[in-house]
Amino acid sequence: MKSRGERHIGLLNGFAAYGMWGLVPLFWPLLKPAGAAEILAHRMVWSLVFVAVALVVVRRWAWAGELLRQPRRLALVTVAAAVITVNWGVYIWAVNSGHVVEASLGYFINPLVTIAMGVLLLKERLRRVQWLAVGIGAAAVVVLTVGYGRPPWISLTLAFSFATYGLVKKKVNLGGVESLAAETAIQFLPALAYLLWLSSRGDLSFAAEGPGHAALLASTGVVTALPLVCFGAAAIRVPLSTLGLLQYLAPVFQFLLGIFYFHEAMPPERWAGFALVWLALTLLTWDALRTARTHRREIGRPGTTMPTGTVGPVRKAESLASGAEPEPLDSPAARP
Repeated sequence: MKSRGERHIGLLNGFAAYGMWGLVPLFWPLLKPAGAAEILAHRMVWSLVFVAVALVVVRRWAWAGELLRQPRRLALVTVAAAVITVNWGVYIWAVNSGHVVEASLGYFINPLVTIAMGVLLLKERLRRVQWLAVGIGAAAVVVLTVGYGRPPWISLTLAFSFATYGLVKKKVNLGGVESLAAETAIQFLPALAYLLWLSSRGDLSFAAEGPGHAALLASTGVVTALPLVCFGAAAIRVPLSTLGLLQYLAPVFQFLLGIFYFHEAMPPERWAGFALVWLALTLLTWDALRTARTHRREIGRPGTTMPTGTVGPVRKAESLASGAEPEPLDSPAARP
């Protein structure tokens, strides 16, 4: 059991991590006139620089040698790097193109997409409330398609890319900072080559917009890694179910920024779609917490011998509060 002080520190770090992820839409517009592709490339390059320095300081390099000796695991990291590239790129473009609300929707529906992928790809069995939540989520997408006059492809791309990332990360089993280092190491050379190509054409904004703008572009590494460090500090101090609930802070902040700061339109049909998504998430969270409490009571009952493997469902039930398995929660490098 963690002490009250430890849990308090964990909660503060959790709020800091998800708060920074929720407020990041305020940062990307500061990088204009750099386009989304250039910002993405800078994020890859400077993130690797930042985490490499951090790993040198703490002397945590043993995992790299082990990873290089495991081709299958390295291939999965490469897939994760490709998926994270899509996720980051679409999010940056969405924010700087005036689609912050639609981007926030992607992280609201991600738990539902994760559960649906678990059924389709991992043959997992759902409880009735979970099926109901997924069905309501699907209905919400239909309502939002009518509201937008097109499928909410930004939201769906973000949700499916993040869910796919979580699925791959479950197999890789690397810590958050280590996974970010491995993935950005794979991204580094293509990103650097793209920046050099932009420079050769005279289209690179890094040196053309002054030292302040260059510093902002370089700080994309800090913006990417700092919330991850805070998340890591929270993950070892607070229950997984608490982290699952805190996860909703990020899309809530993004949604509020889209409405009140960026003044994006929200006609009635979009409100209806979002309301259905929030209803689905409420059902999902309630069912996950109820199931976790039931398992804990059964485990703690005197004279009760639980079957082998029972502890696994407890962690799974708690993690379903966020719609993800424990492993992806430990490695949220795909966050915006």
